[in-house]
Amino acid sequence: MKNLAFRLLFVLLVIQTCAFSQSKGMVYIEGSRYIPLYGRDSTVVEVKDFEIDVYPVTNGEYEKFVLEHPKWQKSKILKLFSDKSYLANWKSDIELKDSENPNSPVTYISWYAAKAYCECQDKRLPTIDEWEYVAMADETTKDARVKPEFNKQILSWYEAPHSNENTIGLHPKNVWGVYDLHGLVWEWTLDFNSVLITGESRKDVDKDSNLFCGSAALNATDLMNYAAFMRYAIRGSLKAKYSMKNLGFRCVKPIKK
Repeated sequence: MKNLAFRLLFVLLVIQTCAFSQSKGMVYIEGSRYIPLYGRDSTVVEVKDFEIDVYPVTNGEYEKFVLEHPKWQKSKILKLFSDKSYLANWKSDIELKDSENPNSPVTYISWYAAKAYCECQDKRLPTIDEWEYVAMADETTKDARVKPEFNKQILSWYEAPHSNENTIGLHPKNVWGVYDLHGLVWEWTLDFNSVLITGESRKDVDKDSNLFCGSAALNATDLMNYAAFMRYAIRGSLKAKYSMKNLGFRCVKPIKK
């Protein structure tokens, strides 16, 4: 009887182990609760388990997408879903300009196009909370936001020119195994316009002034909030049809249990 019970337990453990198979090109993110930064009330949010693309979507990958889905080619996309800058660095509907690197992150992409790409892969765009949750990790720590050197590095990346032209994967991966959340391009999120920067947000106007105009040296918390402010400010300025040379995306997939 004990032997049978042991066998049943073993089979159950094997089934549970095999029930989740990590998707190709993605890594598993164990969800948790955390407090987001700038632009949110100081409340804890819960992020459920999900998978995220190891790298941002590249020019080469998007080329394959528009070949398979012609309605997203630059001459065929509806004006409702894009602006005049959509795929501005392509020389035709299906081909990049010769100067473009196939292994650089795809940019000049509208939110609609990014959302469609992810959905065609049976994925979706990450929420702000999911993106920020993974992006707060450095190479060794899941929440590195209080490390001054981490925030200084992020800000230096934000200031670097032409980073969108760089090849993916050149920066070290973070502790989750994800590359390039900082240092290449800004990235679309599913709910990019759900958080507005206003005087009613957690960081009030006086605090904003101190961040940008204060004469005192910025401490770790200031640097952390400043980096987060830049991301939220970019998101708050976007419209879904906008396309920019330094705005790309990656996809996520919820874990089905």
